Amino acid sequence: MTIISAAVCIPVRNEQATLPSLLAALAALDLPSVDLAVFFFLDSCTDASERVLQSASGSFPHRMVLARGAPAADANAGRARRSAMALGLAHARSSSKGILLSTDADSQPRQDWVGAALHGLNLADVVAGRLVRTSAQRDPTQGRVETYLDRLHALRRAIDPVPWDSIGSHFSGGANLGFRLAAYEALGGFKPLPSGEDAMLLDEASRAGLRVRREPGMVVETSSRRDGRAPGGLATTLSELDGHGLPKTPHPRSAVWQYCAQADARRAFGMLADPCTAARFGARIGLSADHVIGVARDCPNAEAFAMRVVPSAPGPVRMIPLEQAEQALALLARGSFERAA
Repeated sequence: MTIISAAVCIPVRNEQATLPSLLAALAALDLPSVDLAVFFFLDSCTDASERVLQSASGSFPHRMVLARGAPAADANAGRARRSAMALGLAHARSSSKGILLSTDADSQPRQDWVGAALHGLNLADVVAGRLVRTSAQRDPTQGRVETYLDRLHALRRAIDPVPWDSIGSHFSGGANLGFRLAAYEALGGFKPLPSGEDAMLLDEASRAGLRVRREPGMVVETSSRRDGRAPGGLATTLSELDGHGLPKTPHPRSAVWQYCAQADARRAFGMLADPCTAARFGARIGLSADHVIGVARDCPNAEAFAMRVVPSAPGPVRMIPLEQAEQALALLARGSFERAA
């Protein structure tokens, strides 16, 4: 039986209060045929985070590696996550089936987290798991936003199904990601951004033609705190929602236009040698046949082509209250399912 080398990579910045819960969750992981090691990158910590980890290392059931980041004026969340992942690369390379897993210091993966990641990575190159906030009852508005995004993703896969993806949760982030080693290395890693490095890497993976799966069984519980370490992260989002009512969101019709166009792009990709096919598809999305063929020439597969060639929906983005978006999405979904039937 092949032993899989799994590296769990975690950036840490002043998390002495949350680390014990994370360590307990990691110690309880069910590991079927997995050689697990955990890599902590200490990002300019000024509290007792390092001492907490060092004290736990003697009884921790997995190999633990700590590295300190030097104080830097340009330190940010993306750079810290990239550094944490870099620590785990050698371990992931130590077997023919190495994987990299990313989570956060204020989070707790569920016991079957690694098994669920492996299941997803048998189908895809990158998996984005489900994040569950530990105090979700405090954040009903965010919960409603997440439910809306989940339904939007489900409609996407009803319109544009692919064999590797599920209709799982849309809400994901760096606290719950998994990569085949070759996929992460091909992407060049997380970008050193103050926030959004996780969403950018998922987008880049699809544009590169890699298979990205929303894995519903891969669950991490994360905090609902408002004092997050990364500007623009989940903590910022929760804080901005407090006391402001339902947010506005783009009308779902724009997203549905993209999903339909991406489905058409997949069907057209293998037939673009026919000038009539290229012209018809180009007219469908407002591009010339030459433009369409030029994009296709640089794409390794239909996934990359669909993600690269389809532009934003025509016309200005119409922002509407979430309640109206929910109603509009329900009508669009009903229409799509009725046409499919």
